[in-house]
Amino acid sequence: MSSKITCYLDCVSPYSYFALLYLERNRGVLESNHVDIDIVPVFLGGINVGSGNKPPWTLPAKSHYSKYDSARAKRYFGVPGIQTPSFFPILSLLPQRALCYVKEAHPQQFIAIFLDIFRAMWGNGEDVSKPEILIEVLQQRLKKDAVQEVMEKANSAPHKQQLNDNTKEALDRGAFGCPWFFVRNSKGEEEPFFGSDRYVPSPLSPPSFYHTIQSCHFSCIPFSAAAGGWFERVDPRSVRHPARNGGCRLRMRCEL
Repeated sequence: MSSKITCYLDCVSPYSYFALLYLERNRGVLESNHVDIDIVPVFLGGINVGSGNKPPWTLPAKSHYSKYDSARAKRYFGVPGIQTPSFFPILSLLPQRALCYVKEAHPQQFIAIFLDIFRAMWGNGEDVSKPEILIEVLQQRLKKDAVQEVMEKANSAPHKQQLNDNTKEALDRGAFGCPWFFVRNSKGEEEPFFGSDRYVPSPLSPPSFYHTIQSCHFSCIPFSAAAGGWFERVDPRSVRHPARNGGCRLRMRCEL
């Protein structure tokens, strides 16, 4: 069985942006180790309601902490210029529904368009929930007729339902925020992970699981879990990295 990382994202979440950036930077490493990646658009507002969670900015303590956490995250992920737009938060239903259709009809451009939407909102301060803004973003990758089709499909019943189904799937898998990862290793064992903080080396690993990183920024618990597995000793030489990563080596040790 191949390993798989399913990642549930919403463009309204800057940490979802960090997650997608990191996944794409390490796609070659993951695929060379037989790890499939599936990016799933969801509605974070629905996840918050369904799980009973509250956005950080609605709680004073979380809001105070987030300015430190976001600054560290922006440095770590190499996007120091992103800023919270003045119109934040947005109702992200339209762009997320559009992404559901883009994934179906234009799979080769899906990731690039998702990143374009993130950049428009978090880099350029553009309200992608407005149809005219979303159209401009889509036109960077798609022809006029294709953009019109995306906008029509985004407002159609099937793709409204698709976003609902994606969100329910994430909730059924325990999601209470974004990014939400559901990771399956080659033995078929599965575990959830929450948040882009899972990328940073931390002592808070799954039970009896830890890993060390040498010579590269492959410091992600979900990635390590997918590549190696939780309940077996892993020979570090068995985890392959493309030459373009400078021959860096991921070392993992998993004990009962």
